[in-house]
Amino acid sequence: MPVARAGRSSASEEIESTCYFACPEIINAVEFSPYQNTSKLIAYGGESRICIGSCSFDDENLQEFQFEHQVDISHGARVDAIAWSPQSSLDQYPGLLRFCTAGGDKKLRCFSVDLRDNSTVQMLDGHESYINDCVFNPLQGDAIASVSDDHTCRMWDVESGQETALFHLTSPGVSVKWIPNEPNKLLVAQKNGTIRIYDIVSQRPFMSFSTLTSPLKCVDWSTANPIRVGGVVSNEWEIWDISQYSSPQASKEAHIEGACSFRWCKLTDGIFATSGRPGNQVKVFQVGHHKNPVTANLKVGGGLSWHSRLPICAAGGDHAVHLWRLEL
Repeated sequence: MPVARAGRSSASEEIESTCYFACPEIINAVEFSPYQNTSKLIAYGGESRICIGSCSFDDENLQEFQFEHQVDISHGARVDAIAWSPQSSLDQYPGLLRFCTAGGDKKLRCFSVDLRDNSTVQMLDGHESYINDCVFNPLQGDAIASVSDDHTCRMWDVESGQETALFHLTSPGVSVKWIPNEPNKLLVAQKNGTIRIYDIVSQRPFMSFSTLTSPLKCVDWSTANPIRVGGVVSNEWEIWDISQYSSPQASKEAHIEGACSFRWCKLTDGIFATSGRPGNQVKVFQVGHHKNPVTANLKVGGGLSWHSRLPICAAGGDHAVHLWRLEL
């Protein structure tokens, strides 16, 4: 069973993290469940496996940490992205875990798993190039949206596995976001710096804004404050107030050799994390502060995620997932 430990990591990377747990592979993608009733679940994947674990924290003393490995599934391809379904539940044994992955074989996989190790997987096949992001409808969990290097955003019906909508893009799609605060809106970000918000009913964009430069690598939509969108472009982070249809409100260098990922803290729009090069460098920023609460130089790996109800950030590394506790 993977190791869970508070304090300095003793994994192959010497990283000053609050705690970590060991993994069977270098981790490319990591995702806490964003839903309150399954907030302790974390999914993580590498070159050939997708795993689910349970992270238990003492809310008063976040250094008290327990990790329990739950599920380990052969994936058949590299795991590039993970999305949780709101249909996941731990209310009754053996529970039901539903999640989707984007694989290095250009396919989406929709998993249904219980804690008795019974699992089913449905392949969603249609993208013609690498899939960069995927997300479930955050209320019903009956639909999935995905974006790809094939210059498309596609929507899928979960039950049938059929494609239900196709949005043609002008460059590779890098991020797609669908948040509970705005369930009828879908944010789609493109590598050329164009960010559009679509109306789900009409399937037409009603808002568009752009980055100052390119390439745009990743965008996230704040659930704490839905007028805030953040992303990483070239080697910088940028933040927009979408109520003003304006250029970015703020920008700053994030990673000297190029940024890769951006994730808002779930509890506030004043804290976010980025990752980038060299290696797999992870930084946490506080808006209005000059000092980074976290700067960690992981050698390899990828993926960033925030706990839904605690100020805890997770990142994938060399045979480990590292976690950092922030003070709000």
